Amino acid sequence: MVTQPFLCLAVHIPKQSILITMRHCFLFLFFSTLTTMTQAQSPHVLNPAFHEELSKLLSFSVKTMDVDQLKALLPEVVLLDAREPKEYKVSHIPGALNIGYNHPDFTVLNGVPKDATIVVYCSVGYRSEKIGEKLEGLGFKNVFNLYGSIFEWANRGYTLQNSQGEPTDSLHTFNDTWSKWVDNPGVKKTW
Repeated sequence: MVTQPFLCLAVHIPKQSILITMRHCFLFLFFSTLTTMTQAQSPHVLNPAFHEELSKLLSFSVKTMDVDQLKALLPEVVLLDAREPKEYKVSHIPGALNIGYNHPDFTVLNGVPKDATIVVYCSVGYRSEKIGEKLEGLGFKNVFNLYGSIFEWANRGYTLQNSQGEPTDSLHTFNDTWSKWVDNPGVKKTW
C-alpha cells in the first residue's frame, strides 16, 4: 500500500530523486514503527490523573521502567531508593539500597559493574530521575527510573519492607499534597 504513491511518482521525477525519496520513505517507516513499538511498551500507572501528573513532572531524561517490569526482574537488578533515610526507614521496596537525594551516597555502588541494570525510585519519580542522570554521568549504562516509583508499587499492592526487613503497610508519602497519589486503601500514609 505504501509503495503505490512512490510508483506513481517514479513516472514524474528523475531516477536519482526516486532513490532519495524511497530512502526517506524507508527511514520514515523504520522510525515510525520503532516509535509505535516504544509507545506500546511504555510504562504506565493505574491512575490516569497520576499518569498526567508524571507526564508534566518528569523530563524523561532517563529511560523508564514499569513497576510490573521491575517485579519480574527482581532480584536481578540493582535497586536504588533515592528518598531520604527517614523515608526509607518507614518502608522501601525489598532489596533496595538507600542512595538518598540531598546528599547521595554513591558508595552503595562500589563494585557494581558499569553495565549492570540499575533501577532508581523515589516517591513519584522526580528525585530518582535526577539521581539517574547523575549515575549516567558516572558512566553507568543501563539506568532506569521506576515510573510512578514507590507510590505506584504500593498502589499495585506489592510488598513494602520496613527497616527491620519485615513486611509493612506503612509508606512515607512525603506530605499531604503528594499522598493523594497513593490511592490503595490498604496503605497507611505517614509523613
